[in-house]
Amino acid sequence: MPSGADNPLNAAVSARDRSTLAMVEQAVRHNQTMLAFQPVVVTHDRRVGFYEGLIRVMDETGRVIPAKDFMPVVERAELGREIDVLALNMGLRTLHENPSLRLSINMSARSIGYQKWLNTLQRWIKKDGTVCERLILEITESSAMDQPELVVDFMDRISRHGVCFALDDFGAGYTALRYLKDFYFDILKIDMQFCNGIAHDPDIRALTAAMLQIGHHFDMLVVAEGVEKAEDVDVLAAMGADCLQGYYFDAPTIRPNWIFGEQTANRNKSNVRA
Repeated sequence: MPSGADNPLNAAVSARDRSTLAMVEQAVRHNQTMLAFQPVVVTHDRRVGFYEGLIRVMDETGRVIPAKDFMPVVERAELGREIDVLALNMGLRTLHENPSLRLSINMSARSIGYQKWLNTLQRWIKKDGTVCERLILEITESSAMDQPELVVDFMDRISRHGVCFALDDFGAGYTALRYLKDFYFDILKIDMQFCNGIAHDPDIRALTAAMLQIGHHFDMLVVAEGVEKAEDVDVLAAMGADCLQGYYFDAPTIRPNWIFGEQTANRNKSNVRA
């Protein structure tokens, strides 16, 4: 049986990964990156609490590629840090242009200490001091556990500017629970595998109830991710989830209503002046 580099499957995976890296590199080089926005709604009144800005790239055919199709390949490469810088810059620009907006942006723990990322944050702080007060940085559970002491120190420094932090995909990784008391996470986002279909799975309900209890014990706002069905919404609301996010409410979009509405208003003002 072939092994290592001689294994056809390994060769195919390597070729696919190289193709993905090349596609993302080209998109970055040609400024073919954008954010897609998905609302996170408050459970008790269903108003939008904040939006999550999700990085997207455009391939050579013009297709918009979601992060799940390329981030696993690029996140541990230098390109992953560049993606984090682009996402942060686009997110902060969006906050600057929409003063009533609250937005979360994903980042990897590998970008901690990356000077271009820090410079981008500092530049926007100088330009508009209010952006940090409305910014939420999402760090995945697995990423936070890579170097927890480094993450704790980073959060301590950045939170002084008013930035909030969310622990993303909770339950999907291997969190050392003892670190939760040291982290400065304001929000806990329960991974979608514990939310989608919860209405018909008592085992998942038991696990999700434990995660909700952990989050609330540490005074974190708890968000249930990946909600797609009305019955799951009802169960999660009854269990005490503070916020809900998923296709049941809206899919991520690069043309959210609040941007479209603002652009329309600006065009109408221009027409009046003309």
